[in-house]
Amino acid sequence: MTIKKLTTIGFMICALSVTLMASGVDDADAAKRIRWKMASWFPSKLTQLGSMGKAMVDRLDRVSGGNIKIRFFEPGALIPAKECFDAVAKGSVDACWSTPGYWYGKEPALAMFAAVPFGPRAGEYMGWIFYGGGYKLWDEIYKKHGLKSLPCGVIAPEASGWFRKEIKSIDDLKGLKMRFFGLGAKVMEKIGVSTQLIAGGDIFPALERGSIDATEYSMPAIDLNLGFYQVAKHYYFPGWHQQSTVFELLLNRKKWDALTDTQRAQIEVSCGDAFRQGLAEGEAIQGKALIELKKKGVTIHRWPQSILDTLEKKWAEVAAADAARDATFKKVWESYSAFRKEYAVWKDLGYLR
Repeated sequence: MTIKKLTTIGFMICALSVTLMASGVDDADAAKRIRWKMASWFPSKLTQLGSMGKAMVDRLDRVSGGNIKIRFFEPGALIPAKECFDAVAKGSVDACWSTPGYWYGKEPALAMFAAVPFGPRAGEYMGWIFYGGGYKLWDEIYKKHGLKSLPCGVIAPEASGWFRKEIKSIDDLKGLKMRFFGLGAKVMEKIGVSTQLIAGGDIFPALERGSIDATEYSMPAIDLNLGFYQVAKHYYFPGWHQQSTVFELLLNRKKWDALTDTQRAQIEVSCGDAFRQGLAEGEAIQGKALIELKKKGVTIHRWPQSILDTLEKKWAEVAAADAARDATFKKVWESYSAFRKEYAVWKDLGYLR
């Protein structure tokens, strides 16, 4: 046999080997590919609240090279949003785009990881969660329920609420029916407001019909799109109840544990980038929205310090009561409070007032 023929046969054998190896890798990869369905509390086209979750799964698809595809389902398309916690824990739904504040009824302490009245701005909040012991506690709570939750985005301060009439004192708030979220709702109830947690798409009709007298929802750019200014013309700041709000990717724990290290890292990186997107975008779009709202006849108010002082006092009472009746809330509250006390040393020196 000639050298030329031997060389040709050698190349053919090498090519066959490479083909077989590639086929084996493809088969192995195929077995590990993730194709999940994700329910959402927020519509994908809702600025930041929903669009951030949709962008995250699209980014994850690119980061993983198509190895992980999570399909975003609009609210109610898979399950009612309020059923996310139980459905994901049971594995009947793979994932949910949400915020821990919706699970107060399951675990009061989880609301501490969403938004805290008179709480920190995004930088400080992230410091506690990622480096101050917050996420360790977060993960322990979800683990009890067979869940894995990843911090997956943050937005800037929200507005404090829309009212038909100007609010000049705490007494003007008493007796109002108001849509309100999270721990802030507990504070409002302390001063005599009747609160309801209404989904974003249902707020405008409720306000228009008079089922509620007032509402808070989110930031100016989001509230503008939802049209609240057509019914209520008095818009209040600052959002004492949500100086920053954290979002989550809620996953079934067993499914998370079954992922490869690389897949888990790809999901974590995609969620981490959602923090960048959420904070940067949120800060960039509010000024334009406020200018537009003023053009539409909205009166922008800042709460008098006396009202803020009263609200903060009531928040202290709410936190103390929850800590007294729930050991887990107490543990989280103590961790959060200790971090804020330590952080204050840096905050007072490092930042302009």
